[in-house]
Amino acid sequence: MRRRTRKVKKSVLDELTIVAGPGRRERVGSRAAVGYGPRAMDTSVEAGGREVRVSSADRVIFPATERTPALAKLDVVEYYLAVGDGIMRALRRRPTTLERWPKGVHPGIVISTRQSRGGDAFFQKRVPRGAPDYVRTARIDFPSGRHADEVCPTELAVVAWAAQMGTITFHPWPVRESDVDRPDELRLDLDPQEGTDFADAVRVAAEARLLLDDLGYRGFPKTSGGRGVHIYVRIEPRWSFTEVRHAAIAFGRELERRLPGEVTTKWWKEERGARIFLDYNQNARDRTIASAYSVRPRPGAPVSAPLLWEELPEVAPEDFTVATVPARFAAIGDPHAEIDEVAHTLQPLLDLYARDEAEGEGDMPYPPSYPKMEGEPKRVQPSRDRDRDRRR
Repeated sequence: MRRRTRKVKKSVLDELTIVAGPGRRERVGSRAAVGYGPRAMDTSVEAGGREVRVSSADRVIFPATERTPALAKLDVVEYYLAVGDGIMRALRRRPTTLERWPKGVHPGIVISTRQSRGGDAFFQKRVPRGAPDYVRTARIDFPSGRHADEVCPTELAVVAWAAQMGTITFHPWPVRESDVDRPDELRLDLDPQEGTDFADAVRVAAEARLLLDDLGYRGFPKTSGGRGVHIYVRIEPRWSFTEVRHAAIAFGRELERRLPGEVTTKWWKEERGARIFLDYNQNARDRTIASAYSVRPRPGAPVSAPLLWEELPEVAPEDFTVATVPARFAAIGDPHAEIDEVAHTLQPLLDLYARDEAEGEGDMPYPPSYPKMEGEPKRVQPSRDRDRDRRR
């Protein structure tokens, strides 16, 4: 069957093309109404064999920048469809927090936090009311003792539906629905501190790769969508969140020893200096990282892009956006396509942690929002700790 295409008259979205054909319907208001009134454009997309309705499809989510065009809700939905295999590899059967920006990523938009609620954008940890029946959930427990039924993507239509609901970024837990208490992924977050940048994170990532090789691990790097680098390692789902976090601490400490003055595991910012912070707490229960292929809520719609190790020294974070990643994906596929082929034992890192602990380097602080955790040292900013031994 021939597909019919019809271009919407240019307004805020110069490149918007609506395809009318099998599995795709549209309803377009007048030009004056497009994006602004109750007759804004509605359409539908085909996602993995399901039809998903996209309301207000021409609502501007990302304003134009000097380098990038304006992007509408439909552009975001179609981006996720274009990288479907990749985003599903990152999310499949994982409880996932939805970072929703229903009004778009515009100046003045406020995001809700634990401390300040009522913003225009927010993190959704519980499945929204009225979700389609194909949206599965997984029950997860928080450190506070509360629990939630989170969206657990099992098919591409769930991603499209979430994007149509204003989801910009997907934050999956490092577990699968079959066992939500034992992670199957070690996440190494290399976070540039003030005075450092992406190039510094790349240099540290190169040493991290050598350490992974020494441990017998295969790591998969990606941009954070900002200045950082993330490295994922699939592990056997045999250990608790606490043990996986201990493994990340051990990895960070060994990296500190290999790159003195360049890497830090210090939790308190006042102690980090101009170094790359390995954020071990990203492996704590209820801490998540933007998934591979997730769009980040920043000007230009950058993407957390999976990479080959060989590419890492040659790229810049701004190379990867909603506008550029689909063509890259079509050309080379998913650099993380083999990530599920092997799952490693965590024991080498747990042995390192035990060695450090025997030498007086035990657990490290959790984030402020957590209850006091077993084995955790005193959780107080060093400059405010009156009992701290300042002779150290």
